[in-house]
Amino acid sequence: MLTSCPECDLQVSDAAITCPHCGYPLKPNVSPKRSGKRKRMRLPNGFGQISEIKVRALRKPFRAMVTVGKTEEGKPICKLLKPVAYFKTYNEAYEALVLFNKNPSDLTENYTLNEVFEKWYEEYKKRELSTDGTKRINSLWRYLKGIHNKKIRMLKTLDLKVAIESVPDVSNDLRQRLKMVLNMLYDYAVMYEYVDKNYARQLKLSLPKEAPKKPGHIPYTPEEMDTLWENKDNDVVKAILIQCYSGWRPQELIDLKRESIDFEKGIMTGGMKTTAGRNRIVPIHSKIAPILKELYDKTDGNIFPFFNGYESFYKKFRVVIRRLKLNQEHKPHDGRKQFITMAKNKGVDEFAIKRIVGHAIQDITENVYTVRDVEWLKKEIEKV
Repeated sequence: MLTSCPECDLQVSDAAITCPHCGYPLKPNVSPKRSGKRKRMRLPNGFGQISEIKVRALRKPFRAMVTVGKTEEGKPICKLLKPVAYFKTYNEAYEALVLFNKNPSDLTENYTLNEVFEKWYEEYKKRELSTDGTKRINSLWRYLKGIHNKKIRMLKTLDLKVAIESVPDVSNDLRQRLKMVLNMLYDYAVMYEYVDKNYARQLKLSLPKEAPKKPGHIPYTPEEMDTLWENKDNDVVKAILIQCYSGWRPQELIDLKRESIDFEKGIMTGGMKTTAGRNRIVPIHSKIAPILKELYDKTDGNIFPFFNGYESFYKKFRVVIRRLKLNQEHKPHDGRKQFITMAKNKGVDEFAIKRIVGHAIQDITENVYTVRDVEWLKKEIEKV
């Protein structure tokens, strides 16, 4: 028969006079065994365990374990304290358990940064409407391969700072985007309690001085617009002209499908990126209607089947810009800049411009209380 020691809960024979583990007297009139060492106070239930490994000379013989559950019989299930479980002294092990109990973490998982990224990336892809947007995140992630296999719980703000600043031959803008990716990743990690706080949000990059930036998006000059119209039979030029008279972003433009075009109502429907940008109505300007109709009649799917994503559009765009001897600083977004510039110069209503290009309207009266119909938008866009 077995009995339980009231001091240490160890199961011992009921014939035992004292507990073989702690020396506690199990029979009346028996004094406990004395040793030269003072007995340590028993740890509270659920606090954890500290044991000294005496089988060999170890530099850190004290092992700390944490109770993570109980079996069906009520016995504790223990796991090694992470990230460090072995200590030089009993007091060091005890302090580690105190810190753990103040801020418990899930000891069943200890993911690498890359494993957390893969989990977050699957959720990110469901929210991000743009395929190119998800590809850009993947491209940025490759720059941080030096810390991919590090345990996320071991990484702190300084580690992330060094990882970003040590990436060679990249712009400050790209480094800021790397920080943005880590920021989103750590928000996810905090939500699922893989870490206790967002270490990326706290870091401040020490960025080197750079040469002055090249100009951003620039509109086409009147002479360049004449050149584009003279070459309107080119597929890429058709896309640029449609963009110049509609304000689509490049990805929105190449995502247009046949069912997005309604010639009877004189509108296109599409958009992405923001709440104001998605599923918006853009009137078909009379100047581009013949070009759009020609493309519409040639396809059953995408209006621009000759573009296989943004990269394809960008490469063909660069070829046309060089061939037509236009400003080599032009970028695929410049058609959108051209539309906004022409619209403002021609006195198009400010709110009409924002509705057409998908910019958020902050004016409460306009955004909430004013009803605007499609005919109003069609009238405004024809001013261009």
